[in-house]
Amino acid sequence: MRGGVRLTALALAAALAATGCFAAEEEPTRPEPVAGGVAALPGPAPTGLALRPVPAGVPAAPAVAGRLTDGSPVELARLWADRPVVLVFFSSWCAACEQRQDALSQLARDHADRVVFVGVAGEDKPADVQRFLRAHRVDYPVLLDDGGRVALSYAVREPPAVVLVGRGGKLLRGWTGGVDASTLDARLRELVLAG
Repeated sequence: MRGGVRLTALALAAALAATGCFAAEEEPTRPEPVAGGVAALPGPAPTGLALRPVPAGVPAAPAVAGRLTDGSPVELARLWADRPVVLVFFSSWCAACEQRQDALSQLARDHADRVVFVGVAGEDKPADVQRFLRAHRVDYPVLLDDGGRVALSYAVREPPAVVLVGRGGKLLRGWTGGVDASTLDARLRELVLAG
């Protein structure tokens, strides 16, 4: 009889294990990394990066600094020291921003080694910015412009807006109301990318 009890106990234990009734050690859930944070900053510029010379007499871009979505500090002047920068001013609630963002995200990926894209999120809540960045696969760093200081420095009144800064910090072009990715790509090739 004892053998039958043991067999029944083993069968019950096997059934419970199969149905997940035993408490298995669960791996701790890791928080999702903050989109647009320090991990999105570019590495060093590739050697032999072919860029067009910046035309003479072009005004300097405002060399502002701020905090990325994860609280890390960023200085725009450090980013444009060795390659061009595209500033994308947006808000998660902006319909025009949302319509263009997927194509801009792809353009940023296409030019990742040669041009630094930086988002500037204004008048927004951090959680809404994170949802926007994840929904539109924004892989580049994003500066939170809560007080509107960066937008004011670039004379941006409302999103969307895009600003192209040449290597060395020269203000090459701006688009109030934003710009579509194909036009921006053409201007990048015309104004900053050689070869």
